[in-house]
Amino acid sequence: MKLHDLHPAAGSNKPSRRVGRGHGSGRGKTAGRGTKGQKSRAGSSIPAWFEGGQTPLHIRTPKLHGFTNRFRVEYIGINLSALREVAAGTLITPDVLKHDRLIRDQKTRQLPLKILGGGDAPKGVTIHAHAFTRSALEKLAAAGSTAQRLSWPENLPVEEPPEHASDDGPGELSEEQPKVSAEAPEPDATVEDAPEVDAAEVDTPEAES
Repeated sequence: MKLHDLHPAAGSNKPSRRVGRGHGSGRGKTAGRGTKGQKSRAGSSIPAWFEGGQTPLHIRTPKLHGFTNRFRVEYIGINLSALREVAAGTLITPDVLKHDRLIRDQKTRQLPLKILGGGDAPKGVTIHAHAFTRSALEKLAAAGSTAQRLSWPENLPVEEPPEHASDDGPGELSEEQPKVSAEAPEPDATVEDAPEVDAAEVDTPEAES
């Protein structure tokens, strides 16, 4: 093999495109760049994200600032001050508040009701709502009113668990539970308590022989 026999593989060496070499070449005059315009000029370099001057996509897209809880529950709230003139013994429910126009009627999106602690609490009433603030519960208890929490969206009464266990220690044993005797068990007989045995009375194998 001679030096002049060496050549690249077929298709690996592609000749460059010849432009601006007359009409007969098919790429004469404008050399495939078209007539005038920004892209026809020398040195034209437009980034891929350029949109002609309008606000680009990466600017008009809203940015993520902070954290959004997917499980957040939105309530419609009402302060105790709106209920302070209610007569004692009245039962206040979400339907009653909607009827009296104290809360808006949600036609498109139903929201649970939450009682807020603003203002003075009504005395001797029973309020059914889906949530209560801590200050609202304290004011209602001080005014002698009752707060009943409802489930959402069933609107059924929810039984509240007991707040704290008894601080007096463990409760008394029931009749079924066996009582442990407080008397200490008698100690086993020790060696000192065993009766003394006379050595003459003990028969040994040597004496028999």
